[in-house]
Formats: sequence, structure tokens, C-alpha cells
Amino acid sequence: MAGKSKILIIGGTGYIGKFIVEASGDLYDHESLVKAIKQVDVVISTVGYFQLNDQDKIVAAIKEAGNVKRFFPSEFGTDVDHVNAVEPAKSTFGHKAQLRRLVENTGTAGCRNSAKGQDCYLRRRECKREEDIATYTIRAVDDPRTLNKIHYIRPPANTISMNDLVSLWEKKIGKTLERIYVPEEQVLKNIQEPSTPLKVRLAIAHSVFGFCEGRSDKLRDRAILWSGGIEPLS
Repeated sequence: MAGKSKILIIGGTGYIGKFIVEASGDLYDHESLVKAIKQVDVVISTVGYFQLNDQDKIVAAIKEAGNVKRFFPSEFGTDVDHVNAVEPAKSTFGHKAQLRRLVENTGTAGCRNSAKGQDCYLRRRECKREEDIATYTIRAVDDPRTLNKIHYIRPPANTISMNDLVSLWEKKIGKTLERIYVPEEQVLKNIQEPSTPLKVRLAIAHSVFGFCEGRSDKLRDRAILWSGGIEPLS
């Protein structure tokens, strides 16, 4: 893309959205949404949990407007096509995967961010600041290498397990903490006890730190964003 793109961000009150910019455009007013989209080149959706299923309205408005070069759906976590999760996170990821297929089928140029990774054997994940995810999102807007790619934001030095975190904290405070290991059966039971959205957050945490049996590692159309730039993968 030549020059800087004009960007419309929808969902600025969502968890990641507030770290990017205040939103413009009304998700539930088709005419105003189309009008707003016609003034920009790129649409970034940062809607929260309760609006994830309504992102098809954005795709419909983008299709009618006919001028958008890129659409970033509200995906700033686990790669929803390659994850094992329990309910209610399973349904949440399923809705996001359905939106991916909708974007692909309508021919909309898209980009997706995956900011959470996992190692199935060590149950480790990468720790990142929300501000960094927001920065990478904006940087990806005008980079031709990121078009129709999944962006894996996984700095190797930030990969850590819960045991690693506890050990670091013990070193910092100079004390040895008691570690209580909870069986997965109890964890799964605990996930279902609270109300939404806490239940969703616990289920997502389980999918990231928990067991990964049956997880597919066949990743496609991907690009990794490191601190030094963007490295496309074949």
C-alpha cells in the first residue's frame, strides 16, 4: 500500500480495543457503518466477547462499501483453527473460526493476530503486553507481507510456564512458596462454577496452559511478528 492507510476501529471498549484507539462507527446501524467504512482503507474490529457473533455485520458492510483493503477481525489471542478448548471457550473459538471462513468466502482481504502460543508438553506460553499487541497490529496494516496471514506474536525470550513464573517470584521475594497442584478434573469443574465472562477467561487459560491432547500443529498461511520485524513462513 502506498502511504499511510486510513483505519476504522470498531470496538474500542473491548479488552484489546482500549489499547489501540477510541472506536468510530455503530456496529448495529448498517447505514452508519457503511458510511464510516467508505471513508477508510482498513477496518480493525476489537469488539468484546458479547459482540463476537455480530462481526458478520462488519463483513456485510465492508462488502457493500467495496473499498476496504484489509479487515482485522477481533482475534488477539489463540489461533482458533489450531486449539483444543473446553466450553465455553470452545464455542467462542468456534464463532471466531466461522468468521474466518466468512471473510475467506467473501473475498475480503484479512489479517489475524495470534498472541497466545503453547507448548503441548511443557505447557508454556508467551507473555506479552497489550500495548505491544496493539503496536504490532498497527504495524501490520501497511506491510504487504502480512496480507491474508495469521500473525504469531511470540517472542522466544518471553516463553514461560506457570512454574517458571512462580520460581521468578520466589527469587524476587526471597521466599519459597508452597505449590499446590490441582488435578485437571478439578480444574475443569472449577471452570464451570463462575458466571460469564469469568468462566470464558478460565476456559481460555486452560486451553493455553492446560492439556493439548489432539492439538494439530499443521499451521498454514502464517507469518510471525518478532520484535525486529516480520518474518514470513512458508
